[in-house]
Amino acid sequence: MNLIDQHLDRANEIIGERTLREEKYDNEVLLWLEKTGKIRKAINKANKKFPNEALQYNEDNIADIREHYDYLLNHMKIIRKLGD
Repeated sequence: MNLIDQHLDRANEIIGERTLREEKYDNEVLLWLEKTGKIRKAINKANKKFPNEALQYNEDNIADIREHYDYLLNHMKIIRKLGD
């Protein structure tokens, strides 16, 4: 298995299966995270646009949420580069 396949397999394990609406929600979070660099603002914007998928965050889980979206953002950048 080559390095790209290994990355994709690992990414699928970490990200997991998502519905189309969940993917759209995540993409909205990533859009705002790239624009502002602020996870709370990104989540709030996505929550307004996709209230059924809204994440609830607090001081206990915001670091984990940030880590998840940082990983997802890096993964998406890799995927974009592979497509070029």
